[in-house]
Amino acid sequence: MGGDYAPKEIIKGAVEALEYHKDINILLVGDAQLVAESLEELGKLNEVEIVPASQKIDIEEKPSVVRRKRDSSLMVAFQLVKEGRADAVVTAGHTGAAVLGALLCWGRIKGISRPAIAAPMPSKDGKFILVDAGANVDCKPLHLLHFALMGSIYASNVLHIPNPRVGLLNIGEESGKGNSLTNATYPLLEKAPLNFIGNVEGKDIFAGKVDVVVCDGFVGNVVLKSNEGLAWLALYYLQKLGVDISGVIQFLDYAEYGGAPILGVPYVLIKSHGRSKAKAIRQAIAVAKEAIESEMVEKITSSLKELGSVEGI
Repeated sequence: MGGDYAPKEIIKGAVEALEYHKDINILLVGDAQLVAESLEELGKLNEVEIVPASQKIDIEEKPSVVRRKRDSSLMVAFQLVKEGRADAVVTAGHTGAAVLGALLCWGRIKGISRPAIAAPMPSKDGKFILVDAGANVDCKPLHLLHFALMGSIYASNVLHIPNPRVGLLNIGEESGKGNSLTNATYPLLEKAPLNFIGNVEGKDIFAGKVDVVVCDGFVGNVVLKSNEGLAWLALYYLQKLGVDISGVIQFLDYAEYGGAPILGVPYVLIKSHGRSKAKAIRQAIAVAKEAIESEMVEKITSSLKELGSVEGI
């Protein structure tokens, strides 16, 4: 029930995902009548299970609303996973509510200080992961260390990037650059079991020099939204000039990436863009499927043992 085009586009995307992936089952959680009507329009009423939820969370509400809206589609979906009836949650709804709701229902992976959004973004050589992309606006060095670890594992196991290069987003490449947060984080990343390549500047993150870019959620969300706006502007001018953009869209359109995992919780949670339509939802479900099959959460959990053995961390 979350997202600008819910529930019809969400349902359409789920149905498309079933057609692309024959080995998955999808539970649609929300207003049972509205969901049934949309499924009937698509001719799929008897092919998808509907789980009723009497409430929904509006984007204008504070994240803490999840504490009293226990029968919202989001919280019911989390409970389905906790009970073992599902393996992952995909949502295009309220980001803050998704993070807080997951923590309240699921808790966090032991040893992880805070969950983080790992957003895939385009680069010259393919894509990189930006983490955190908006879950935490105020961070400590330990949080960024955990973001780097989780982002590296995700890049390696889900995106299949061997030995991913991890960079700390900063205003200069030299180790002494930046603010108190980045200066304190740098030596932690140097000691961690990561392929840490040092500081990376904003102009370099799209050049194919790094696979995982680490920053606090305030900076990360500004980068994410700025890139989205710039991509829209580039496509606008290319179209205006009469250029065929069909080959460019797959690199710049957020719908191609589907969704970003919220890492640090003990189950798979994929957050889609609030403006997601069917294609983005279909892709987000594919991301969830691969995260489950690659045992992403289990690998994050086990890697903490290695992290704990690093002297000085």
